[in-house]
Amino acid sequence: MTGWAVRGISMGLVNVVVRLLLGAAVSMWPLSGSALRWVAYALVLLVIIVWAGIDGIRDRRKHPDPDDGEDLTMVWIKAAVVGGLLGGLLSWIVDFFVDFSLGQNGLVFELTSGAAFTILTIFIAASIAVFAGRQIVNREAKKKLATSDAERAHDRQLVNAGQENRSRQGEATQSEPARSETQRSETQWASEHGEADTEVFSAVDADGKPRLDKRGRHGSADGS
Repeated sequence: MTGWAVRGISMGLVNVVVRLLLGAAVSMWPLSGSALRWVAYALVLLVIIVWAGIDGIRDRRKHPDPDDGEDLTMVWIKAAVVGGLLGGLLSWIVDFFVDFSLGQNGLVFELTSGAAFTILTIFIAASIAVFAGRQIVNREAKKKLATSDAERAHDRQLVNAGQENRSRQGEATQSEPARSETQRSETQWASEHGEADTEVFSAVDADGKPRLDKRGRHGSADGS
C-alpha cells in the first residue's frame, strides 16, 4: 500500500480505539465526560503530530533541497479523508456491539459532519507537524554549517600562525650567520691591526729632500 493509504487506515483505527476508550471512561466517570473528551482529542492529536513530524524530518534529511522533497501535503490530505471516513464507519459499526455508547450518531452523521471534523483535525495537525519537522532539520543543518565554518576559520588561524612562526625562525636563522661573520671579521681585523706598530717617517720638502729643523736635525712627518 502507498503511504497515504497506510496513514489513513491507521488514523481511522486510532480514531475508533480512542472513541472506544472514551466511551468506556465516560460510562465509568460520567461527571468527568467533558475533561475526558479533551484528553481523548489530545491523544489523537499527539499521534498525528508525532507521525507527521517524523515524516517532515525524514523528508528534509533525504531531500535537503525543498524543491526535491516529497509532497507530504497531498499524502496527508488523502490520509485525512480515508481516516475520517473509515473512522466514522467503523465507529458506527462498533457501536452495535458494545454496551456503552460511542455517541449515538447515525451513519449519515458519521460519514458527513463527523468525518469532516476528523479530516480537518488530521490535515491541519499533520501540516503543522510536517512544517515543524522540516524546520528542525533546517536549524540543525545551519548549526552544523556554522560549526564547520568556525572550525575551518580556527584551523586557518592555526596554519597562518604556524607559517608566521616558521618565517620568523627562518629569518632569525639566516641573520645569525651574517652577524657571526661580521663579528668574526671585526675581531680578525682588530687582532691584525689593533697592535700594529706605527712608523714615523721623516718630513720631506716638495723636491723630495729631507726637511731640517732649526737645530739641523731631520724633522718627522708630525713635526717632532
